[in-house]
Amino acid sequence: MARWHKVVKPTEFERTYKFVHRRKEIAVFKLEDGVYATENSCSHEYSPLVEGMIVDGDVYCPKHGSRFEIRTGAVKDFPATRPVRTFPTMINEEDGYIYVKC
Repeated sequence: MARWHKVVKPTEFERTYKFVHRRKEIAVFKLEDGVYATENSCSHEYSPLVEGMIVDGDVYCPKHGSRFEIRTGAVKDFPATRPVRTFPTMINEEDGYIYVKC
């Protein structure tokens, strides 16, 4: 069952942050309209998405250039053909931390 996990404060990173939960890497992205989380691995071939370039709400895989929509995980460019999993996020008003449900 998925639970909310305390990750990091938005002020503690610039654009991307890697969160590890039970050996699963999750990429946290800070965009102009909010904070989002996806699997950290490109669905084409392992490459950490937190190291990719972010342009207009999309992240480019640093290895082969696959492009994913950060908000939905949808594939927007080859060579990847499968989306990446996304995770719900929230910023807790009380403690100011980002929480990811995974």
